[in-house]
Amino acid sequence: MRLRRVALAGCSLVALVWLASSPAAAQSVNRNLIDELNTQLLYVALPLTVFVEVILVYAVVRFSGNDDPKPTIDVPSLELTWTIATAIVLLFVGLSAYVVLTNPYISPGQAAATVDGDDERVQVTGYRYGWQFTYPEANVTTRNELVIPANRSVTLNMTSADTLHALFVPRLGVKKDLFPGEYTRIRTNATRFGEHRAYCTELCGVGHSRMRATVTVVNETAYRTWLADHAGQHSVTEAPPVPE
Repeated sequence: MRLRRVALAGCSLVALVWLASSPAAAQSVNRNLIDELNTQLLYVALPLTVFVEVILVYAVVRFSGNDDPKPTIDVPSLELTWTIATAIVLLFVGLSAYVVLTNPYISPGQAAATVDGDDERVQVTGYRYGWQFTYPEANVTTRNELVIPANRSVTLNMTSADTLHALFVPRLGVKKDLFPGEYTRIRTNATRFGEHRAYCTELCGVGHSRMRATVTVVNETAYRTWLADHAGQHSVTEAPPVPE
């Protein structure tokens, strides 16, 4: 009875953790890929966690009063089964991660190689302590405000004007380092309208905590209207030209 109660309590705790960690609706293709991978890994990790904890509790309760413990007897068939099961789990985890990491919305290398001509392009410059977003085709430059269209691929060409920075938009699953004099790329496709917060996640100086920006996802019509309303708007931060 005692063992049953302990096992039930453990299962209840795991269930609560599962419910608490269930992700909200994804806001972008990037975030959806990340959430799906996490879910797949949880499907493997939770049963294994319960299995191991049940065995552990059983061993503690069952043998707690054993004053004369004996060495475990070798069971080759059990060891072989456990090794094969572990290999299968690792293979599943590796394949699941590979599919996500090679996606052009996640992998920087893939993003650089598969940028589509229809992508909306934005040049991002990080500097102490703010963000500059330039839309070359629309002749628009903003500070700490990024507006992108929903359900359309957007390529961000990013660089730093001074030191190492990193653009992180948690709800869109976007995170990428920015280097002085170099360009990095990341690609996203927001699927829901709304406003999100962007942060710098590389310690860049005393004003690091203030280095934030607003990312707004709007429909195509509103996006075109916004670009037209801000045409000719510029800031002064200089950045190297985007490489071909």
